Amino acid sequence: MSDDIYEIYAINYARLDKRRTENFLGGDPHDGPMPLQYYVWVVANAERTIIVDTGFDQRGAELRGRTITSPVVDGLKALDIDPMKIDDVVITHMHYDHSGNNDLFPNARFHLQDTEMAYSTGRCMCHDLLQHPYEMEDVLAMVRRVYDKRVEFHDGDDELYPGITLHLVGGHARGLQIVRVKTKRGYVMLASDASHFYEHIGSNRSFTVAENVSALLEGYKTVRRLADSPRHIIPGHDPLVGSIYPAAKPGMENWIMRLDIDPTSSPL
Repeated sequence: MSDDIYEIYAINYARLDKRRTENFLGGDPHDGPMPLQYYVWVVANAERTIIVDTGFDQRGAELRGRTITSPVVDGLKALDIDPMKIDDVVITHMHYDHSGNNDLFPNARFHLQDTEMAYSTGRCMCHDLLQHPYEMEDVLAMVRRVYDKRVEFHDGDDELYPGITLHLVGGHARGLQIVRVKTKRGYVMLASDASHFYEHIGSNRSFTVAENVSALLEGYKTVRRLADSPRHIIPGHDPLVGSIYPAAKPGMENWIMRLDIDPTSSPL
């Protein structure tokens, strides 16, 4: 495999039962079940393995009333990934479900947008509404990594490695970055919470948590522009990912999926 071509895996580690009216800003006229799945992502080739987001652990689940279906570390082990040997972790944003598991990657450097670090430690955190998606212990853990010289800051769009680029879109969180990955099927966009569900970007509507709705809606344009097609967009919390992408190995259905392989159907 070429140095700039990667495999991508989605690890489904937790779940939250919600309804449609809870997942769209302004509600939704057609109510019904619409659960969230929680993912971390692995980007790997023969040269390197990169983790995108770190999820939350049992402590985080209990604080927020979430259900862990399989701990993140179990998903990594199933892929024969040793967390001790991970050199690079991309944090798309600092919300509790993307930046927890603070002891899991002790030797990694963390890649974060300047804007997100400033936002999650600045004056906006004095407001309960804006602070709510963040957990103080996760933010403190990142501050400690800064002082340990284990954080690499990015100011807008940047290349992480050949075939992997970071793109600042904001919206859901002020410093939200998305990850573009070159695969054998083309450029895949790990949109993270730039779009929680396929239906958000498909209908040009917003999830209920948004720091800047205008930036969120403009971010959809960026996601679409950078992805090779709608079939190359991966949202942050959609259970549909587990239905349309193949399991990484037999027995891993709806747990660990291969995203560098074409989906069985087009979600958009």
